[in-house]
Amino acid sequence: MQPKRSAKGIGESKRTRTGVMVVLIIMTFYALAPLWWLVVSVTKSRVDLYNTNGLWFANHINLVENFQQLFTYENGLFFKWMWNSILYAGVGSLICMVISLMAGYSLSKYQYPGRGIGMGLVMLSFLIPTALLTMPLYLMFSSVHMTDTIWSVLVPFFINAFDVYLAKTYIDGAVPDELLEAARVDGAGEFRIFRQIVMPLLSTPAATIFILTFVLNWNNFYMPIVMLRGADKWTLSLGLYSFMQTKQTALFDPTTIALAGAVVSIIPLAVVMIAMQRYWKSGVALGGVKG
Repeated sequence: MQPKRSAKGIGESKRTRTGVMVVLIIMTFYALAPLWWLVVSVTKSRVDLYNTNGLWFANHINLVENFQQLFTYENGLFFKWMWNSILYAGVGSLICMVISLMAGYSLSKYQYPGRGIGMGLVMLSFLIPTALLTMPLYLMFSSVHMTDTIWSVLVPFFINAFDVYLAKTYIDGAVPDELLEAARVDGAGEFRIFRQIVMPLLSTPAATIFILTFVLNWNNFYMPIVMLRGADKWTLSLGLYSFMQTKQTALFDPTTIALAGAVVSIIPLAVVMIAMQRYWKSGVALGGVKG
């Protein structure tokens, strides 16, 4: 029989829970405030944007006009930027996910000379800022005449050291060696083992790697601004930045149009997050069965 908790202990526990809830609520408001400001601001004209309460709507809703200017700018150039971002982030993240899982599987399950050095280099690369590699990459692509092409932005997205480390760490605990040995005894080849046995066990890290890389690539700004010159190849973030460098006219307001573009840019990220939820749920369920 468990001893009863004292009234003092129960009171302290309630105060602790209340304090935690208050902190979480404050942090939630802090995190959502910029998003709320963006939603409110996209409904305003430039005059209302600077002369009304930033966290509440103006008397005149200018939402339709803002999106109309956005979608008709330069004959629909915004949609080209959107497609470019989906291409760079989607294809780059998909290839990065496959490469990371294969590299992580290799580092986790195979014994070969230099394996420890390879893992050490992966860990060491965490200390190198991505921006530091931009200029060497630019010089490399320039030497083979690949700057101002989609490949100059797409290829660097194909590998990410953190994703390799994440895959390796997950595979260490999720894929038992006995399962692989049993498959080899049955005559399965290494590629078949990876494709038919290992990959179905890796839905959770695969979804995690894809989402992390997709968000990173979607928001990437420094690489496109260094590599790309033609506006038809720009990403969405670079295109929205170019709005702020455009002179305001009576028929064109770059500030409110950039805000409208920022709202639209959230939609693909939300779609990817929702689409990948089922893989996380299946991974959690599988982990519960194993436990």
